[in-house]
Amino acid sequence: FNHSADVMRRNDVLDALLSRDPASAAACLRQLQAEFPNDGSLAPMALLLEAITEPAVPRSCEPAQLAEDRRKLAEHITPAALLLLGKSAGCCWLAPLWAKLAQRATALPYCPATAHLHSAALWLQAGQAGFAAEAVLTIESWFRIPQPLAWMVAARHAEHGLDDTWPLLVELAWLAPARLQTFLPELANPVLNRLYKDFDAKFEEGESGGGMAWFPAWVLTEKPALARVLAQARPGQQTPPEQALRLMVELLGLERQGRRHEVIEHRRRLQGLHGGLYAAYMKTR
Repeated sequence: FNHSADVMRRNDVLDALLSRDPASAAACLRQLQAEFPNDGSLAPMALLLEAITEPAVPRSCEPAQLAEDRRKLAEHITPAALLLLGKSAGCCWLAPLWAKLAQRATALPYCPATAHLHSAALWLQAGQAGFAAEAVLTIESWFRIPQPLAWMVAARHAEHGLDDTWPLLVELAWLAPARLQTFLPELANPVLNRLYKDFDAKFEEGESGGGMAWFPAWVLTEKPALARVLAQARPGQQTPPEQALRLMVELLGLERQGRRHEVIEHRRRLQGLHGGLYAAYMKTR
């Protein structure tokens, strides 16, 4: 009973789909439909077959057509693949489809209104961090624009891990703190998740505002060994959160050198910048 006819027919279709063999998948799907016309997997299987079948006419690179194809991939094909193949196999199976969209979108310039159609975003969906980073670099002043900067953070994190990503995370915190707050869960990094949870629970924002903009400076109260790495962030607009991080880096250096009088002066300046940050720093002293 574990090998009933309907199960075997479904497996035949799935094997052909996993092999990306549209001719074989179509033949097996027709057989499944003929023998079991009410099978619930027929519709999602047909979607996956259509996705791997090359169209007679090459797909357009126009934004409207790309948007429609992306919507169909995200809203219909992806759920079908995850349902039939499981999360792990489904994501691997979907990656080449996202890559094809990314290749079609290569010539499109960056536009905030259609950012989801930029090749960088699509390459990230395809799991191709290197190509995503290259696509971001084609955007003028990308490090001054929240969305491209967030893409580069994701690409760098996927390719090189958290240690090499910290300077970009710092820049994103200063440039678009709210964007960083929503973006952190997407990275799914346990170290970052734990730090953010502690920051959210412990940090006293007070009247200064800024939220996540203070996160990089606060991180140094928990992980002072990161001072040299976080200091590599490009200069921003010299906002108080940026000044606080630079001041923290100097302060930690002075402590290591035992320069007591300068340490006291730097602590006074830190307290003037943000009382909550100063309190978090002093708890470790």
